[in-house]
Amino acid sequence: MKLLLDLGNTRLKWAMVSADNWGERGAVAWDEDVSVVLARAWSDLEQPDRVLGASVVDTSRESQIERVVTECFGRQVEWVRTPAEACGVRIAYAEPSRLGVDRFLAMVAAHAEAQAPCILAGIGTALTLDALTADGQHLGGLIAPGPLLMQQSLLGATARVRPDHPGAIRDIADNTADAVVSGCWQAVAALIERFATHVARQSGGAQRLLLDGGDAVALLPLLDARAELAADSVLRGLNVWASAHPPRPSS
Repeated sequence: MKLLLDLGNTRLKWAMVSADNWGERGAVAWDEDVSVVLARAWSDLEQPDRVLGASVVDTSRESQIERVVTECFGRQVEWVRTPAEACGVRIAYAEPSRLGVDRFLAMVAAHAEAQAPCILAGIGTALTLDALTADGQHLGGLIAPGPLLMQQSLLGATARVRPDHPGAIRDIADNTADAVVSGCWQAVAALIERFATHVARQSGGAQRLLLDGGDAVALLPLLDARAELAADSVLRGLNVWASAHPPRPSS
């Protein structure tokens, strides 16, 4: 039994996995009392043999989670960091450690599940885009603000853009609230489609487009390109990593 942890910018997601059987799972936002919520959720669970984590947050929050894991299960967290090559995936970055481990593990999951060649779009606080070939070569990618962060940035940097009600996504907006929301969400959709077009030209054919992240479901219908959801890609990648990297025997 393994406890898998995905520490994202907005929330932490977790799952208990035995072999390929997925059991209890949950999520907690960082603006909640994370330690209390996790301790309560994990109080009646079986003790895992291993705890593996992927993190894009600061070390203080990693330390917080390590304390909860130790208190609940008496285990240490095995943090996965981005390598140059592993699980059949080869990173394009000259400095692989600078690629977010969430992006790496999403590619690991896609490669292991025979979904490549593909484009992986993570739609959350940030928008991340990565292209992966059928043989596991990462071609590179892009990073931009996610739709909600884009809205927050716009409102924080302007004096007169002050919507007086929540906006809705429309093709053409006739009021400020709708214009802000529609512009930001459509900008993200357009960038994904532009990236997909460029990769297709470079690779000689259309790629499978996989969406994950907290805003993936909302973004999916805005795309003209054919796309599909690939939920929990980081956790699925962690499970593949765990199988490929068994714990070292204690001396």
